[in-house]
Amino acid sequence: MLKNRKMRTRMGLKAMGASAVVLFTVASPMPAASDAAEPEQTASVCRLGFLWGLPPIAEWTAAFDQGLAELGWVSGRNIVIEHRSADGHFDRLPSLTAELIGLKVNLIVALSAPETAAAKKAAGTIPIVFVVHGDPIGTGDIQSLAHPGGHITGLSQMHPELSTKQLDLLKQIAPGISRVGVLWNAANPAKLADWRELEPAARTLGVVLQSFEVRTPADFEGVFAAVTEQRPDGLLTLGDPLTVTMRTSLADFALNERLPAMFTHRQFVEVGGLASYGANFPDLFRRAAWYVDKILKGASPGDLPVQQPTKFELFVNLTTAKALGLTVPPSVILIADQVIE
Repeated sequence: MLKNRKMRTRMGLKAMGASAVVLFTVASPMPAASDAAEPEQTASVCRLGFLWGLPPIAEWTAAFDQGLAELGWVSGRNIVIEHRSADGHFDRLPSLTAELIGLKVNLIVALSAPETAAAKKAAGTIPIVFVVHGDPIGTGDIQSLAHPGGHITGLSQMHPELSTKQLDLLKQIAPGISRVGVLWNAANPAKLADWRELEPAARTLGVVLQSFEVRTPADFEGVFAAVTEQRPDGLLTLGDPLTVTMRTSLADFALNERLPAMFTHRQFVEVGGLASYGANFPDLFRRAAWYVDKILKGASPGDLPVQQPTKFELFVNLTTAKALGLTVPPSVILIADQVIE
């Protein structure tokens, strides 16, 4: 479906518009690569554990590795990274965490809220850096953005606010919708805040929400049947390792059922999803390396402020829009970072 596609890229944060939420970062800019210690200054090889709820995405891991390299950490010379993935099965996260602890890692990098929760429960005082946590204050993983406290810090996505913007963009792309199905992972403690934040936004937009909950990959078949039976006008998928793992199935289902759908990551649009809006994940992964560097050099995680996204992206698949019988408004095309034709 996406063969011989033509892409037009417009860089920069343009998708926020007049109705955008306020997005900011509370931390100082990352130091330049020149500030990093030379590899030879590290007395021994450090070992990182990287805990994933979904299969690692090459673009994201490459950005993380690049960030480490810019700070003087070279894989195989002064650092070793052990990746462990639950493949969308959150119940596997505790055993994977135990496996990393058994390898005597110096630090655990946790992808998002579920991975952070598993690491927090089992890792004792081992430092934890989360990369794309949706609501670290709401889940109790940190005390505040400016002063995390404890042994956990990292980057937060501001998911409740982003979900509101995603719903607004879906309404702009498909103005005729009045009932939107919201597919979300109820096993993810950060997603309940997303759902609650959406309700007042939906009332403002004149949209009624229908909740469709999943917890494991095995739940999707039943949820797809429920969506087909209840027939919402559109579909919003909340960002989560489980839903990203199932992105191809979600994009195919929405297209087959002729449902205008909004997703959270570019990877959904690349496999046929209509549109996505969210933080630039490679940027967040690169910035996560700064925390790793600071902690391995002696900084306390609780003293490192949690940062928030500074780059956001809107992707639109016009091929899918045409298949759905939609004409994407020029106002949306104009602010899109990438349009697939």
